[in-house]
Amino acid sequence: MNIVCLDLEGVLVPEIWIAFAEATKIPELKKTTRDEPDYDKLMNYRLDILKQHGLGLKEIQDVIATIDPIPGAKEFLDELRSITQVIIISDTFTQFASPLMKKLGWPTIFCNSLEVADSGEITGYKMRIENSKYTTVKALQSIGYDTIASGDSYNDLGMIKASKAGFLFKSTDKIKADYPQFPAFENYDELLDAIKKVL
Repeated sequence: MNIVCLDLEGVLVPEIWIAFAEATKIPELKKTTRDEPDYDKLMNYRLDILKQHGLGLKEIQDVIATIDPIPGAKEFLDELRSITQVIIISDTFTQFASPLMKKLGWPTIFCNSLEVADSGEITGYKMRIENSKYTTVKALQSIGYDTIASGDSYNDLGMIKASKAGFLFKSTDKIKADYPQFPAFENYDELLDAIKKVL
């Protein structure tokens, strides 16, 4: 039994924080898990910037409403889901993911949640589980699944390394150079072919 585990941002949809940084003209918010391996450090940095600028959940959701999946992502996902089970494992938040899942045809997503005050200020976040991508892949393996994983960032490497096959997708030159053992692809047809070969 195989199950494919995919990252969300950078793989199926554009990076939410980069889109928000561009919309608000706050370049500091462009930093992502491609740049900062420590997720807690990254999120606390983001929350501090939001607080400084008086920005909350509504402003981010307004930008997310304008984001479309990467061209070809829905078709790739539809074809992949027709031949095997697929779960999106993301460090994003349920409050961000819903409109994007709608545009992708409601695939299954495991992600985290934000703590939001009545005022709309994001006061914190709750991780579903520590080291969620790796932990989820190991849990799926413990119930009889062989996992195949693909992502683009540092926080995807755990699930990629732990899976029977792992692929980098639209990753950075640095990550590709540091992890040459993982095949790296730039388009969905190549990734789909690679996954089909190991199913």
